Amino acid sequence: MVMLPKRVGIVVWLRSVRDARHLERYGHLIYVSRRLKYAVLYVNESEMTTKMNQLSRLPFVRKVEPSHLHEVSVEYEVKRPMEEPLDHTMQEKVP
Repeated sequence: MVMLPKRVGIVVWLRSVRDARHLERYGHLIYVSRRLKYAVLYVNESEMTTKMNQLSRLPFVRKVEPSHLHEVSVEYEVKRPMEEPLDHTMQEKVP
């Protein structure tokens, strides 16, 4: 069985969006927001700190943050059965 390395996301805030194409050499470029000027990269967990240091030294990068998506729980509780539905129909008042 092949063991896949654990991947984590890195959020890179950019000064200019056209420089986002240079980020492909640092990891797997997943998403680029043109309006908010950020990009999301995925890298191996073991390389995360070195990649973040390398990215923060680039002149077109404003800020580098780790993604917290892997910390969010995706296990949900069982939904409770709904109570009796309320009757929201308008009833005319008879004078």
